[in-house]
Amino acid sequence: MISRRAVVSIVACAFALALAAPPAHAQNKVKVAAVYTVPIEQQWVSRIHKALNAAKDRGEIEYVFSEKVANADYERVMREYAEKGNTFIVGESFAVEAAARKVAKDYPKVSFLMGSSGKPQAPNFAVFDNYIQEPAYLTGMVAGGMTKSNKIGMVGGYPIPEVNRLMHAFMAGAKEVNPKVEFYVTFIGSWFDPPKAKEAAFAMIEKGADVMYAERFGVSDAAKERKVLAIGNVIDTQAQYPDTVVVSALWNMEPTIDAALKAVKAGKFKAEDYGQYSLMKHKGSELSKYGTFEAKVPKDLQAKVTAKQKDILDGKFKVSVVETEPKSR
Repeated sequence: MISRRAVVSIVACAFALALAAPPAHAQNKVKVAAVYTVPIEQQWVSRIHKALNAAKDRGEIEYVFSEKVANADYERVMREYAEKGNTFIVGESFAVEAAARKVAKDYPKVSFLMGSSGKPQAPNFAVFDNYIQEPAYLTGMVAGGMTKSNKIGMVGGYPIPEVNRLMHAFMAGAKEVNPKVEFYVTFIGSWFDPPKAKEAAFAMIEKGADVMYAERFGVSDAAKERKVLAIGNVIDTQAQYPDTVVVSALWNMEPTIDAALKAVKAGKFKAEDYGQYSLMKHKGSELSKYGTFEAKVPKDLQAKVTAKQKDILDGKFKVSVVETEPKSR
């Protein structure tokens, strides 16, 4: 017969082991690392960061990241994260394609999901992109209907496919509702230089642009100062510019991250293009609410935009993907 003291001892030991053992969900967490070349407040990267934090808050992942990583240091940082046991690495490799792909080859058991203009690389280098040309087209319609001077300014970072396709979609949308509209286009040669973007915007406003396409931070500041309108890109900044930003084409990275995480956890992650998850049908992109401009955007224009959005979602209208460098015209 087991003594009372022995029973107490057994229970105590079991309790101690239970406390020492990590919960089951903690053991199943994916270790994720992200490598960013720009600050996390930069609009494009902020969407990736937001989606990964959402997964962290749900208890699915452990998440660490490095921001403002110089191109020359990118490969080293990626390798350090791989060596530390992170099994899923995310980032944007546009300027460091060769280095990022080299690291992926050296760590075939690690899953890499990188923003890229290139193709997937077997077996473990998948790519993604912000395929938000659909809401960009819709915001172009709004811009074309709101301009009074028929002149729209567009300030971008670099003329790469990811930016070019959004600008072309925006321009096509504006032309649909206003064939007379003209565009001023310039690129500042940086992903994060608000002062430079602001100066570029000022120059266009001086030429008569009364609506600005804010692909970069700094453009909305110029629009606000000169009391013209702005159209947002990737994130919604209307709260910061309630009398300036009419509407925005929003990018939601959650569908992309969630699909990739599901594959990683199932052991089925492979080299493929995750770009499709940024389309409106996957809720990877959307047109923002009019908010403070609800009463300022003409109802007939809103109706046209709503109808076009329905056609896009129903598959009746496909926004053309044009990736050549847009020009002023």
